Amino acid sequence: MANQSCFRILYLLVLSCSIALAFEPSPLQDFCIADKTSSALVNGRVCKDPKLAAASDFFFSGLHVPGNTSNAQGSKVTPVNVAQIPGLNSFGISLVRIDYAPWGMNPPHTHPRATEILTVLEGTLEVGFVTSNPDNILIKKVLQKGDVFVFPIGLIHYQRNIGYVNAVAIAALSSQNPGAITIANAVFGSNPAIGSEVLTKAFQLDKKTVDLIQAKF
Repeated sequence: MANQSCFRILYLLVLSCSIALAFEPSPLQDFCIADKTSSALVNGRVCKDPKLAAASDFFFSGLHVPGNTSNAQGSKVTPVNVAQIPGLNSFGISLVRIDYAPWGMNPPHTHPRATEILTVLEGTLEVGFVTSNPDNILIKKVLQKGDVFVFPIGLIHYQRNIGYVNAVAIAALSSQNPGAITIANAVFGSNPAIGSEVLTKAFQLDKKTVDLIQAKF
């Protein structure tokens, strides 16, 4: 009986490994250019016929152009992901340019699908991220031109220009579509709105204050 039990366990392990190894994490072709005309819903984008590939599928122009920072946050993110370069589809990488006005900020946000590595091209930035519950430790640093900083996947992070001149950064992200959730917008500007009875308790605020904040979003 003991031998039969061991055999059954071994069989199940082999079967499980076979199923696991059936998944292929690496690309199975040279590229999978996103077909923007397809309405099919898949995890990623449908591939267009590779015989129709063109240089424009792998190209983006304009990252040298400063973003318009005339907004409440004083910053502008210019993305270069699969929406701008269809050839990025399935490659798990993207790029952004971030412009900051003096004292401008890229407010606290998360990328649910990507780790980010940021390089300062011009200016001085204070950057930081917060670890997960229960510790919620703030890890922050002041970056100068040429400095590099990593924001782990899913963690709330921010950047703030602490200089009197414009700042510029370039960041790479480990997803073709990293997503972004700006905390204030998501919590106070959701559609439909989160009930004030939830927010007053969560943030220990009175209803008048919650209503005032929600009105800004």
